[in-house]
Amino acid sequence: MSELEQHEINIGFIPLLDCVAILWAEKKGYFQEQGLKVNLICETSWASLRDRLAYGFLDAAHCLSAMLPAAALGQDQLKANLKTPLVLSINQAFISLRQDLCYALDLPPNSDEKFSSHKMVQALKENKSVNLAHVYKYSIHHFCLREWLALTDPDFARNFHMLTSPPPSMVKGIAQHVFDGFCVGEPWNLQAQIEGHSFIVASSPNIIPAVADKVLAVTQEWAEQYPLTLQALVTAIQKAQADLQQMEDLSDVWQMLVEYQIIQFECSAQQHVYDFHKIQNIIRTMAGDTTEPKLNDFIWLLDQIQKWDNFPISNHEKQILAQSCIYDLQATLV
Repeated sequence: MSELEQHEINIGFIPLLDCVAILWAEKKGYFQEQGLKVNLICETSWASLRDRLAYGFLDAAHCLSAMLPAAALGQDQLKANLKTPLVLSINQAFISLRQDLCYALDLPPNSDEKFSSHKMVQALKENKSVNLAHVYKYSIHHFCLREWLALTDPDFARNFHMLTSPPPSMVKGIAQHVFDGFCVGEPWNLQAQIEGHSFIVASSPNIIPAVADKVLAVTQEWAEQYPLTLQALVTAIQKAQADLQQMEDLSDVWQMLVEYQIIQFECSAQQHVYDFHKIQNIIRTMAGDTTEPKLNDFIWLLDQIQKWDNFPISNHEKQILAQSCIYDLQATLV
């Protein structure tokens, strides 16, 4: 693979189920097959990951999809040309509330999203102190929380203040009553529920469209300088994604997630059985039917930024900005 422009690359990730294809590609030697030496770097927060990617300390990253249009707009504290050639996950986030809060709200398990939204907004309007956290302002998790509250009262949803917490800190935050609920990807909802802190009360696929949640992101400058290296990187991760969709036995994948401290709780085919199979199903269906980034996903994300930030963007600008978030490897290599 001597034709690669760069052989050693740094990839940042946040501990979540949807970085699994990157980790699996490393474990199975798929990066090495492509002539790459990959350094996997666990980041502490989405803000840290964003900065380190934008300023070149990371070559590529497991990234929130909404970070890309936000960075293109200059809304995300910096203006950067971030692009993606590959979707890592379709939205599979959940909203969790403290168990004692669910009891106080008379919110039984398996309530639908409209009912749980009504109960929450009603409580908040009665001046009950409830803090809700998302993982980052420019994320489907933030938008999901807003849209969930908007099922009951759109104006209230627009003005409600939310806290921010890195995904791995969600369980500690709710256990210590730093906040009373959160929206995050797995496995942190399930861990908090298994440990007795919270219940899952809403699911993002029932609130927002099936849009890209996490993507593989690079800067435009890096992609243009190292197109063959990027192609090799994508090829390795796609091979891992194909594995994860097809494998009948995910025990090695599970053990890998334990070793990376992404799964930190006891869960098996004999213990917390439904949660065990839920995680396995998420792993197998992580990226949906195709891993190719879709223009409409980024248009929807820009619609959300416009809606909740009251940011003026014309439809024409949305088309241009959405397209700027997608890196077409095939067109580049022709």
